[in-house]
Amino acid sequence: QVRVVESGGGLVQAGGSLRLSCTASGRFYNTYSLGWFRQAPGRERDFVGAIRWSDSTTNYADSVKGRFTISRDNAKVTVYLQMNSLKPEDTAVYYCAVQTDSSLSTAAALYDYWGPGSQVTVSE
Repeated sequence: QVRVVESGGGLVQAGGSLRLSCTASGRFYNTYSLGWFRQAPGRERDFVGAIRWSDSTTNYADSVKGRFTISRDNAKVTVYLQMNSLKPEDTAVYYCAVQTDSSLSTAAALYDYWGPGSQVTVSE
């Protein structure tokens, strides 16, 4: 079992920045990937990006490329989502999830462990 918890959400004006953190605990292995997803009211849960734990390879959705960056702290077993140039359409609950392989999938159904989510609200 793996447990993940997000932190760092909040309210920010358009054009601003926020950093989300996701800390994993339990049986977390170097072969896993961590992904970020987001879900706005009335919409499906969308892929934001992911990082392969073994070599820090990343994958991003087109909508956030060049604005969002995923990084990790191996010692803290923590992944960060740095969000810059935020837009109102980035408003959503952001979820961290663990995939028990290194494929960096964009499909939410392939992730096995999920955090409770963190609200990000971007005002005009």
